[in-house]
Amino acid sequence: MSFTVDKQTLEDLNLLGKFTPGSVFAMFNKVHTSGGERLLQQFFKNPLTDATTINKRSELFCYFQGKNLDFPFSRVEFQLVENYFSTASRRNYPAALMVVFSKKMQAALLKDERYSALQAGLVATIKLLNALSAFLEQFQESNPTPFDEELHVLQGILAMPSLRNVLKERGDNEFSTPKLAAYDHVLKHTLRRNIEVLLECIYRLDVYLAVGKVGKAQGFACAQAVPKGKQIIEIAALWHPALIKGVANPVSLSEHNNMIFLTGANMAGKSTFMKSLGIALYLAHMGFPLAARGMRFSVCDGIYSSINVPDSLNMGYSHFFAEVLRVKKAAEEVASGKSFLVLFDELFKGTNVKDAYDATLSVTTAFAQFRQCFFIISTHIIEVGEALQKSTDNVLFAYLPTVMDGKVPRYTYLLEKGITTDRQGMLIIENEGILDLLKS
Repeated sequence: MSFTVDKQTLEDLNLLGKFTPGSVFAMFNKVHTSGGERLLQQFFKNPLTDATTINKRSELFCYFQGKNLDFPFSRVEFQLVENYFSTASRRNYPAALMVVFSKKMQAALLKDERYSALQAGLVATIKLLNALSAFLEQFQESNPTPFDEELHVLQGILAMPSLRNVLKERGDNEFSTPKLAAYDHVLKHTLRRNIEVLLECIYRLDVYLAVGKVGKAQGFACAQAVPKGKQIIEIAALWHPALIKGVANPVSLSEHNNMIFLTGANMAGKSTFMKSLGIALYLAHMGFPLAARGMRFSVCDGIYSSINVPDSLNMGYSHFFAEVLRVKKAAEEVASGKSFLVLFDELFKGTNVKDAYDATLSVTTAFAQFRQCFFIISTHIIEVGEALQKSTDNVLFAYLPTVMDGKVPRYTYLLEKGITTDRQGMLIIENEGILDLLKS
């Protein structure tokens, strides 16, 4: 079973994109190897849906966050080793020796650089593997750790007699042609499968260290998953990961209170709060550290959002019709019986106030009946909240207040219980002097 999240939701939450400004992927992408970056991309594109697997990975990242170690190789050093292993060796030593000898002759007669590249690649590989062996000594602990299984795989490969003979060279000098051919044959043919496993372990180590360091630097916490069906999202304090000094808010959702009806003025932080929860739940399903102080959650089937819904000129969709199609798609997912986190920011803002009120009230009331899902629905139409209070028993009402310092609005970004009574729209317009400009 895969975790469902569509393109619109990925864009709303700014999750992916190596070069996308402020993306969550870019925040964690501090790896040093191309293989580590590929693995990180796989993690981001494939959140987990099994509580045991999620917790196992989460424990790994928490462990490395506590170790706070640096990756022992530079990107340039590792690229040299990867380039070295990108070429193959012959099946037997005599044939391998002939190939290496041929390269040496071509280097002497034609200034061919393949022989020197082979020497440099072998030297870099031996240095890297010896450095890896020394680095792994930092993981020798008396108590079991989440990294033990992979540590034993790495140590087992490094301890293989044929590889130990190669590593004794230390990689300090240029090798004779027979030795170069022999070691090249051992690494690329005899131990090729073992080296591939070792490199994959190093790629994972690269990701563990990078993600752990980001989590440590940002003060992130790891989440605990419980099996699907428990219906719980509990967060002691949640903030947006892109905000260095973000204001944190608690979140508590369950089967009995599975919807937050969120009100507040523009700029009060409604969209940021919704995105914060969406990002946190996505990272939690990846087993990654997240911008929270403690999180416990039940496994979901996916996330569905309607935050920055664009109109479509090509398809002839107005903004309102695009909103309706998003709500319809969410309804199909929710009605299927799956467990989703659904985020609706300012429902039906593309139509008149009367229709927006009727549609928001009807849709919100209908969605509230599906208690296997979690919902956050924000709106400026506070009258909808007043009607919902009379017809539902599972909706939490919260708002983000605006505090007036004289005529200047100030936003606390702290959730409060209830429905906002703030109506400062005209005051802000007057503060900007728009009407005075038009009169003059």
